[in-house]
Amino acid sequence: MPTTIGFDADDTLWQNEQLFRLTQDRFAALLADHADPDHLHDRLLAAERRNLGHYGFGVKGFVLSMIETAIEVTEGRVPAPVIAELIAAGREMLAHPVELLPHARAAVEALADSHRVILITKGDLLDQERKLAQSGLGDLFHGVEIVSDKTPAVYAAIFARHGEGVERALMVGNSLKSDVLPVLAAGGWGVHVPHGLTWALEAAEPPHSHPRFRHLPDLSGLSALVGALRGQGRI
Repeated sequence: MPTTIGFDADDTLWQNEQLFRLTQDRFAALLADHADPDHLHDRLLAAERRNLGHYGFGVKGFVLSMIETAIEVTEGRVPAPVIAELIAAGREMLAHPVELLPHARAAVEALADSHRVILITKGDLLDQERKLAQSGLGDLFHGVEIVSDKTPAVYAAIFARHGEGVERALMVGNSLKSDVLPVLAAGGWGVHVPHGLTWALEAAEPPHSHPRFRHLPDLSGLSALVGALRGQGRI
């Protein structure tokens, strides 16, 4: 019988990436006189990659990377009102209402009755706590883990705390790189539920040949999948 089901949050249970894309479009419009959108996107992505180790994941690091990129592409001449607007855009992102994805509540509710369900998300602590509170899903989880990154060691530690170890655990998420590949490497099950938008730094190839990898088009089939694996004695 499966012990623990882990759920990712952003773009698995609620919308996230679309807000970043809208803000990035706003950023491109502000810097239109200094760089074409494709070039600006590449420069911003490079800044985000450089800054992950300093700022971590989330809105704050994204805003700082936009400001850094704006300074670079304007050779230090970016107007102060542009910087102010980027900061304002970040505040708007941090205050944006939470929009649950289809089948999110039903999927968590269905499994919470028979399994230990854990929210495992990375990013800014305050922002993730805010989104969880606004989602209305908080009371369904038996535990919440907000981590700086998702690695095999992190998953092994979390599932040891919240169940019978990673070998008896299943992780559900939209990101192959963060939600699936590390938990497979740790010895657990990984279920990929794709979102229409994926951040370039989360891109990865699906491990189709891995015996513990599964793919679902959306969360509506998750409970049945878990039941089928349990019936086969696999988890």
